[in-house]
Amino acid sequence: MSVQGEARVMTTHRLLEMKQKGEKIAMITAYDYTFAKIVDEAGVDIILVGDSAANVMAGHETTIPITIDQMIYHAQSVMRAVKNPLVVVDMPFGTYQGNSKEAVFSAIRIMKESEADAVKVEGGSEVMESITRILSTGIPVMGHLGLTPQSIHKFGTYAVRAKEQAEADKLVEDAVALEKAGCFAIVLEKIPAALGKKVAEMLSIPVIGIGAGRYVDGQVLVMHDMLGLNNNFSPRFLRRYANLHDESLKAFKSYVKDVKECDFPNNSEQY
Repeated sequence: MSVQGEARVMTTHRLLEMKQKGEKIAMITAYDYTFAKIVDEAGVDIILVGDSAANVMAGHETTIPITIDQMIYHAQSVMRAVKNPLVVVDMPFGTYQGNSKEAVFSAIRIMKESEADAVKVEGGSEVMESITRILSTGIPVMGHLGLTPQSIHKFGTYAVRAKEQAEADKLVEDAVALEKAGCFAIVLEKIPAALGKKVAEMLSIPVIGIGAGRYVDGQVLVMHDMLGLNNNFSPRFLRRYANLHDESLKAFKSYVKDVKECDFPNNSEQY
């Protein structure tokens, strides 16, 4: 349930209407109460509580180490802040691959303990049984195709996916299958723009891109990347809307200087 128990504006049905009307969907990650509140105020349509928290919040090289307990913690923090956006929670690595019963149990835990709106699952035909069983419980599922970070050890690289015809054909087949199974939306990550356009035009459900070109139904970025907090990550698809790394560094240095020089606190800043 959202903050103060209020019904939120955004729903899976509203997202479908947005696609039908040609309205673009804005999605961004958040992992804590303070930033989620700001993101909500900005008018974002979807907040993704991403397993990218493993990278930007915990400092891991990949998304693989984050646990379901940690994902639920981040989701709970976000849910205390939101009034309007749909909140989607990534199912972390190991909670749905290869075991559809475990997938259902994990998805139910996330929904019950976080009170979020939906879960996101990476993969197509390989995890279709898990997706189908989660959907059978009434839990909305967002799919994720293309570059799937939880499979990074299989890929061996973060390079653009589906450039070869065989992989592109499989991606299209998987996207159609995800829609047919009942997913309410799909994320396409780091694929050619022409393929993103093809998939978005084929499907009736929203297709949200991250490095999938401008012709999809919406976009998603990792908050820390677009705010310039993570200044060591510069893929082509990233647009930095701020440079909070430098601004924060400047503020911290000023604070240290003022403390060292006995300038903080001054007379007006003490009791």
